[in-house]
Amino acid sequence: MENLLTRSISALIYAGLFLFAILFSKETYIGLITIFAGISLWEFSKIIGLKNIIPYILLLVLSIFAYKGNSTLEKTWTLFLLALSILSGIKLLINLFSEGFKKRNKFGSIIIQIEYVVLSFFFLMLLPFINNEYHPNIIIYIILIIWTNDSFAYLVGKNIGKNKLFERVSPKKTIEGFIGGLVFAIIVGGIIGKYSNEFSILNWVIIALIISVFGTLGDLIESKFKRQANVKDSGSIMPGHGGLLDRLDSLFFLAPFVYLYIHFLM
Repeated sequence: MENLLTRSISALIYAGLFLFAILFSKETYIGLITIFAGISLWEFSKIIGLKNIIPYILLLVLSIFAYKGNSTLEKTWTLFLLALSILSGIKLLINLFSEGFKKRNKFGSIIIQIEYVVLSFFFLMLLPFINNEYHPNIIIYIILIIWTNDSFAYLVGKNIGKNKLFERVSPKKTIEGFIGGLVFAIIVGGIIGKYSNEFSILNWVIIALIISVFGTLGDLIESKFKRQANVKDSGSIMPGHGGLLDRLDSLFFLAPFVYLYIHFLM
């Protein structure tokens, strides 16, 4: 009972802080995501066993970049960073489905921190911006779809889940749970599309599909990193929940893929 109360209070503080930062202004949103990214980077550096200042400097530079907005030159750099982030995501997915764990030297560990954490959080910062205008509803809707996907994946998996989705990385996830989360995420995406002014119903349904698939993959990728390090949680900053990396692994991994769809494919 005490643990449940601790988890509930911790979750409410986290959700309230996140919601306030999103709705108050673009400055508070980018600022909070930068802080979250810095903490997640620190947690990830402990998991892979390498702490280095370079990823933090790059994170700060990209945060300023996100705050300043877009010019022609900046759009070129954003496209380059997006391509790099998407390619690194694909590389992580290939590693996820490979047997064993990939060993990295110091340089490779710095690169994976930049690719996996820094660039992903950078595109999370950019997600609510359309034509350099801040649309807080976009990130709120995305978080709502993630919450729906995770909740129904858990409920369906717990009650009727029989077939393991990826047992050697995450023993509790089931195929039935994944399908349940996907279906309800798409339903919520359609409802959002019907009543929101940002995108059409079809676009929100496709965004929900991307969120469900890549959010699940992001969770599995972080699970594999933790298994490699033989740790249960990425940290202990959130009592009863573990680390921020554990709470945000789905959100920041899917960010470049959703950004790609919204800005280049939609």
